[in-house]
This record gives sequence, structure tokens and C-alpha cells, in this order.
Amino acid sequence: MRFRLTPQDTGFYDLFATSASHLIDGSAILTQVLGADRSDREALAGKMRDAEHAADEATHAIMKKVNSSFITPFDREDIYALASALDDCMDLMEAAVDLIYLYQIDQLPAGVAAQVEVLVRMAELTAEAMTRLRSMRDLSEYWIEINRLENQGDQQYRRLLAELFNGDLRATEIMKLKEVVEELEAAADAFEKVANTVESIAVKES
Repeated sequence: MRFRLTPQDTGFYDLFATSASHLIDGSAILTQVLGADRSDREALAGKMRDAEHAADEATHAIMKKVNSSFITPFDREDIYALASALDDCMDLMEAAVDLIYLYQIDQLPAGVAAQVEVLVRMAELTAEAMTRLRSMRDLSEYWIEINRLENQGDQQYRRLLAELFNGDLRATEIMKLKEVVEELEAAADAFEKVANTVESIAVKES
């Protein structure tokens, strides 16, 4: 860790931890949606929107703080990038939940549950990593594991697409499910972007 000659505001670390904690909430709601009856999904979609709004507020708090702070713990552009990447993760999970509800999908392919399991683990790892930003220690295992999970998610995504197009589903059902699957895949990509951003910050600060 390089030495600094000026004081820095460490409140950013708490804000990043708060932002990441919303991802755990979002992934938990996403998991509930998978096992819920169609009649229960409206309420869960509402909970997910609330969680997404809370995540937005956390992102805005980070942006407000960086704009009003003379000294920041690391580069401002990296703070913006990390806050935005965390926000994207939540937005994409919320979009998947909303599509499942709006399209009134009765049954999701089994592979969707595997996608969500990956996102749940990514959310847990990301939230844990945010608590270690202050020290910048023991973070390499985090971004390595996130990369492995993203590769796993890619494989699941391709298999799901093959199942959708090789099955007996109607064209409209395929289109609906494809959109959900693509939002979940995009969420996994967003989690990897968070990890890549953390890696870049750690390298700069080492």
C-alpha cells in the first residue's frame, strides 16, 4: 500500500459496503421469485423494485460524497466506475424479476435456477470484498473466483439458449424466456465488471 501525505475520507468504504449489501437482498428476492407461484410474483416484483430503489439511493450517496469531497481514498474516476458497476448489477437483476412477472411466465427452465445460484454467490463475494477495500488485502481470490463464476454462467447461458431453441416451445414463449435469460447473463457480466474494477483499483493502490 502506498503512503499518502494527505488525509482521506474513509466514509466511502462504508457506502460501498452498503451498496453491495443491497445486492445480497436483490439476489435473495430473485431466488424467491423462482419458487413462487405466478400469483405471488407481483408482490415479489414490488419488493425487488424497493430493493433497487434502495440501491439507487446508495449509489447517489456515493456520487454526492465524491462530488463534495476534496480528498478521496482512491481515484475519483474509479469511485464513479465502481459505484456505477454495483448499480448495474442490481438494475439487471431487477429487470429479470420484472420480466418474469410482466410476461406471466408459468414455468422457468431448470437452467435459470443455476444462473441465479451463480448470481447469489457473486453477490455474497462482492459484499464481502467491499468490506476489504479499506485495507486492499486478500482481494485477488475474490476477482479470480468471480471470473470463474462468470465463465460458469456463460456455459449455463449457452446451454439454456440451446434448450430454448431446440425444444417444443412456441415462438412467443422462447422470446420471453430468452429475454429473462439474457438479463441474468448480463447481471453476471456486471458482477465481473465490479471485480475487474476492484482489481484495477488494487493494482493502482499497491
